[in-house]
Amino acid sequence: MILRVIDTETCGLDGGVVEVASVDVVEGQIVNPMSDLVSPDRPISIEAMAIHHITEEMVEGKPRIAKVIGRYQGSPYYVAHNAAFDRAMLPEMHGRWICTVKLARKAFPGLKYSNQHLRYALRLKVDLPEGLWPHRALYDCYVTAALLQRIMQETGWSAEEMAEITEQPVLLRTLKFGKYRGRPIEAIAQEDPGYLRWMLKSIDDLSPDMRYTLTHYLTP
Repeated sequence: MILRVIDTETCGLDGGVVEVASVDVVEGQIVNPMSDLVSPDRPISIEAMAIHHITEEMVEGKPRIAKVIGRYQGSPYYVAHNAAFDRAMLPEMHGRWICTVKLARKAFPGLKYSNQHLRYALRLKVDLPEGLWPHRALYDCYVTAALLQRIMQETGWSAEEMAEITEQPVLLRTLKFGKYRGRPIEAIAQEDPGYLRWMLKSIDDLSPDMRYTLTHYLTP
């Protein structure tokens, strides 16, 4: 059974892949690292460059994502940290998706769930090749793979069970944007339910998890 951990770096939150990478988790071992810089279909934002440090010069002359994505295909399961984002960037991947953010929320409640926070909070052992650094796709794949290994060791979940957890909506704890950013959603529902009703009605691109959460707290 192959679990292919995959990650993308982009031009910004609205997409435009500039790098794709993966590693495979096979019988508990991390193997088969792959990585490609990609020429995007739009300019790289300064904000994105400040995070991953991939510049226009680095991707000049590189192939488009359609030219390289074939070698990343073929796994029955794809694993990503915040899989909804990477799945949207890679619609060509037709296996089932496993999200380590959702799994970590269920397995390790009460933490922060960025890759790097989980790496140090859980004291993950990450065997990184030289020359990799955070927010590059292959580096993040190794951290996500180590997190996946820990989750499987702690819970005993099978790939099928992890895919099923990923496909279920998750009850979120705090609001990540807007005037109540950082506040518990349950408290906002008690103090200002009209604001949450406005979000449901007016914000078209709310994630399925956020819609589920708002509906949950607004239902008598």
